[in-house]
Amino acid sequence: MAPILVRSEQGYRTAIHVRNHTVITDEPLHDGGTDSGPTPMELAIGTAGACIAVTVRAYALRKGWPLEGVTVELESQRFKREDYPAYTGDAPYITEIRERIEFHGPLTDEQKARLMTIAARCPVHLLLENPVFFVDEMVIAEPSR
Repeated sequence: MAPILVRSEQGYRTAIHVRNHTVITDEPLHDGGTDSGPTPMELAIGTAGACIAVTVRAYALRKGWPLEGVTVELESQRFKREDYPAYTGDAPYITEIRERIEFHGPLTDEQKARLMTIAARCPVHLLLENPVFFVDEMVIAEPSR
């Protein structure tokens, strides 16, 4: 994967530079931002939906299935561990991501069921549901002149 460079701009506005693309994130007005882009969390959750759509489209295309489009609606909610009885681990917080996936086109029920299975295997879905470790390194900036 190509390196991703993120730079803070004015206020909470942040530019994410990926290859030849720039994506802006910001906070809503009521949180002190200028609302010039989605929040980082909205963008992160949105990438899961985009990955689902791309992954199932690629699978259907490979199989020759008549998938005409995919709509993915996502919502997330954070819970304290003690408020989420289905969780038995040690993490202090649990984030639940709810996905509503609609397949467009004359697909059979079996094809739709298989696409739901494939949706759960998209790379971003797997990234979010498996352990992730960050390796942080502080770089000392050169003094401004």
